[in-house]
Amino acid sequence: MAKEKKDPIEQAAPILENRRRFLGHSALLGLASAGVSLGLAGCKDDAKPVAAAAAAPAPAAGGHEVNPGQLDEYYHFSSGGHSGEVRVIGVPSGRELRRIPVFNIDPMVGWGITNESKAIIGTNPDGSLKYTTGDTHHVHGSYKDGTYDSRWLFVNDKIHSRIARIRMDTMEVDKITELPNVMGFHGIFPDKRDPVDEKINYTTRVFCGAEFHCPLPNDGRDLDDPSKWGALFSCVDAQSMEVRWQVRVDGNMDLTATSYDGKLAASNQYNTENAAELGGMMSAEHDACVFLNIARIEQMVKDGKFTTIGKSKVPVVDGRKAANSDPKTALTCYVPVGKNPHGVNATPDGKYFVCAGKLSPTATVIELALVHKWFAGELPKERDAVVAEPEIGLGPLHTAFDNKGNAYTSLFLDSQVVKWNIEKSIAFFKGDKAAKFVVDRMDVHYQPGHGFSSMGETKEADGKYFNSGNKFSKDRFLPVGPLHPETEQLINISGEKMVLIADHTAYPEPHDGIIVRRDVVKTRQIYNLDDFPNKVTPENMGIERKGNKVNVRMMSQAPAFSLPVIKVKKGDEVTLTLTNHDKVEDLAHGCAIPNYNINFIVNPQETKSVTFKADKPGAYWLYCTHFCHALHLEMRSRFLVEA
Repeated sequence: MAKEKKDPIEQAAPILENRRRFLGHSALLGLASAGVSLGLAGCKDDAKPVAAAAAAPAPAAGGHEVNPGQLDEYYHFSSGGHSGEVRVIGVPSGRELRRIPVFNIDPMVGWGITNESKAIIGTNPDGSLKYTTGDTHHVHGSYKDGTYDSRWLFVNDKIHSRIARIRMDTMEVDKITELPNVMGFHGIFPDKRDPVDEKINYTTRVFCGAEFHCPLPNDGRDLDDPSKWGALFSCVDAQSMEVRWQVRVDGNMDLTATSYDGKLAASNQYNTENAAELGGMMSAEHDACVFLNIARIEQMVKDGKFTTIGKSKVPVVDGRKAANSDPKTALTCYVPVGKNPHGVNATPDGKYFVCAGKLSPTATVIELALVHKWFAGELPKERDAVVAEPEIGLGPLHTAFDNKGNAYTSLFLDSQVVKWNIEKSIAFFKGDKAAKFVVDRMDVHYQPGHGFSSMGETKEADGKYFNSGNKFSKDRFLPVGPLHPETEQLINISGEKMVLIADHTAYPEPHDGIIVRRDVVKTRQIYNLDDFPNKVTPENMGIERKGNKVNVRMMSQAPAFSLPVIKVKKGDEVTLTLTNHDKVEDLAHGCAIPNYNINFIVNPQETKSVTFKADKPGAYWLYCTHFCHALHLEMRSRFLVEA
């Protein structure tokens, strides 16, 4: 028999006994050293590893419990809405595992406080943050040949039109890019493969749709003439995070999706009328799903057939319908769909895109092969790419998929999730009125917005769970004042009938998310000291003054900081660099200075720095904020500012 493979999380599980022995040894060492002279060589420990936490058995329909000491089956990566963060939740337990600060300030980890994080977020000339708010909506992972590849997560900032990249091994942001001439950046999706070279079957680009029209450029001109305003669809290089190109399109783009062959990107659109007020946005009978022919766009850019807008040097091509009437040369294809659609998603088999109607009780199924035929001049009309338009309920928004050909669409007005079969809806559209495409309906509480299934945005959709993100909770939880929590309801979709198995609260206001199988996520447990050019070692530790600029280089190792006293003068510009020399997993140290607005942590083998002006004379205890050791309360240094 083949040897059973160990679960990757079991192999990387915390060695609890090592930690206990380490804390015992270091507590004795700390008590023995009154002056605290740090060797900082790492702690040798010959303790044998203990068994890792067991994997949770798959809950039966009707249950979601994950017992103490067991692990979840999936990671749920969720946006945080106008908190500006991304959240990590275990599925099926619903346990919140982590909050990843992205566009927000987080004093626990020091995001927006340390020099390193400020450089990523972006600063003004005086060193202050350019923005301190964000609005995350859609989180998606990078791909290799149609499934997640463990490299990155990407998330949008709708307020300030920024895209952030999160490393999946550390679950920390490493790049943020602001899109030029864009307002209301909403839809985001990586390509599932790059088709230029068959060997390049992974994500090389991320596509970004702009929801709001604005003057192009937005520099004060045309403020009173919205007819001259427009919206841009952007392509960002996944590696460099630089904007590659932009396409001007009709309509307001909502969500974004990409095809499994890597050839098309799409965005569902409302306001194809290009109006500036609500009445004008409602005048047309249909709106559209716009498909962008990536190869043609990139060839046009390569040939130099583009313009630029304002101060931006990003190539811009014209994808508006009036400029793309010939299918054989068109960059875009506008497929008419239901009125004011919300949501576009690709089926796991790669055959179809599904747009939900919002103001129409229908979902529109578009066949990708027919879109390609339209681009080849072999299909008379864009609408001919529609192969089904089933009536599924009131207020359809988002659609997810299982591995059996079924779709699951949230119905905002009906407060339901509807399960329907794609092939049967196509048969019904072709005239087979006996084809029963609706399989099941379930009431959810209340007004569901986003919905997504386990691995449902990949070719490995497994049909186990569907998460309904509900915008109102009302009587579902204990009252906590006028601001209610929202509801994440977990539904078991493994059988014919959907089974609601859990209600979980969500701090408002999460939007979209993905549910990723746990073996896909491969995190590191400690950092590599050499990854940080500014690391502090016994050789460069100390205090260095150059005029009124003071560099303080300090190390931490439980239970002490390497500099018991730090003395500076009023008016000094102080840069404090701290390296954690502990090598034990989960042994982070904090660093806070009262009255100086400084608070951050350093994880094992990590280095962070802060720069500030010492403008308050007096004595301040620099102390560890992150519980690390039996002598944690004693882990302090004196920060002295001379008048």
